[in-house]
Amino acid sequence: MSLQQAIEQKLSSAFDSQHLFVENESHKHNVPPNSETHFKVTLVAPEFEGQGKVKRHQSVYRVLSEELAGGVHALALHVYSPQEWEASDQAAPESPDCMGGSKKDPAFASGGSQ
Repeated sequence: MSLQQAIEQKLSSAFDSQHLFVENESHKHNVPPNSETHFKVTLVAPEFEGQGKVKRHQSVYRVLSEELAGGVHALALHVYSPQEWEASDQAAPESPDCMGGSKKDPAFASGGSQ
């Protein structure tokens, strides 16, 4: 089972999701081909009603603790209550382009550190 499939399975089991979309965005980053390191999760569940963003994110982090301790480097979370999802026109924001991390920092490119 791929890491993406494991994430999908765990989240669908843990939440009464009305919408769940897990996207592997690793190809947009400076990682080897076919990596599973960067993910975007859009999750709509009634459990999020009345919760702030921090509580929502913490509940997802708990479910994915193994994956976050292992191969997942970045997890973009877009978590909504059903009402918020309707108000958003049922669309999560696009992820920004990768800026290349420290490879574009001259201090790191020359082998130095700050």
